[in-house]
Amino acid sequence: MATTPNVETVRELVKQYSNWGRWGDDDDRGTLNHLTPERVAAAAACIRSGKTISMALPMDASGPQVSGGFGGRFNPIHLMFRDGGDISMGTVVDEFYQGNDRHLRGTDDIIIMALQSSTQWDALAHIFFDGHMYNGFGPEQVTSKGAKVGAVGVAAASMAGRGVLLDIARLKGVDALEPGYAITAEDLEAAEKMHGVTVGAGDFLMVRTGMTGERKGKWGDYAGGPAPGMGLESIPFIHGRDIAGLAVDTWGMEVLPNQTPDVFQPLHCVFIVGMGLWIGEIFDFEALADDCAEDGQYDFFFCAPPMTFTRAVGSPVNPMAIK
Repeated sequence: MATTPNVETVRELVKQYSNWGRWGDDDDRGTLNHLTPERVAAAAACIRSGKTISMALPMDASGPQVSGGFGGRFNPIHLMFRDGGDISMGTVVDEFYQGNDRHLRGTDDIIIMALQSSTQWDALAHIFFDGHMYNGFGPEQVTSKGAKVGAVGVAAASMAGRGVLLDIARLKGVDALEPGYAITAEDLEAAEKMHGVTVGAGDFLMVRTGMTGERKGKWGDYAGGPAPGMGLESIPFIHGRDIAGLAVDTWGMEVLPNQTPDVFQPLHCVFIVGMGLWIGEIFDFEALADDCAEDGQYDFFFCAPPMTFTRAVGSPVNPMAIK
């Protein structure tokens, strides 16, 4: 870009690529409207060998979040409230076990987590720009009880269809792109050509930078620090292909430092607020990328429904590629 993008640039891009009203004034599904039953059915043709590959990180205390990190997010905390010790000691832990014959005992656990602390979807109610979320809804739509519109549950029966991996790290001949590298439309088109695949309407696009694989187990500043990611120059490709969702293997999907000094995460504003695009973050594409390179198949059946937390603005997920 000839000049440094700023808030006015973002406002122009939100307006230029807006989907507000495209599917009605009350719509809060956004780009999931591209995912028709016919396209889901057609995606089944991508299943050829029956291989299944997870794209989720383990959800535990050694995850990518750091103490005092962005927005107070922390790694999942897993606790047992009924364990093998209770069984061995014959501890009475509730009325159910007190009333049975002790032949059957059970274990139970609990998770405490920020819903966007690991592999996850951003709901459309997650981001506001200039006082509005997708389709013009105002902040009064998200109360202390959660989102009245644009909540993650809207997608509960919709996150399945054709998935496509575009491996930008492999395109560039590196294990991982350098922090600060902004992925362009030209990069995405070149990856399509290299992989022999075309991203189409209703697809779920996976974009690999290699950062999750490089940082796994030694996260450092992965959560909010400098990172490769989608650049403003990628917007025409993403909008023009009418995709249903976009997932990236970085903490925040877009390049950091951001290209707009006065707007944090400008692509969240354009993609989520303007386009109503569903965004996945902190995906792990390493096993999938190796498999795609081995068999030359870069499309697959993708399935990644969010958990049905009522009124939540994000959700952990275990995304699957079925080839």
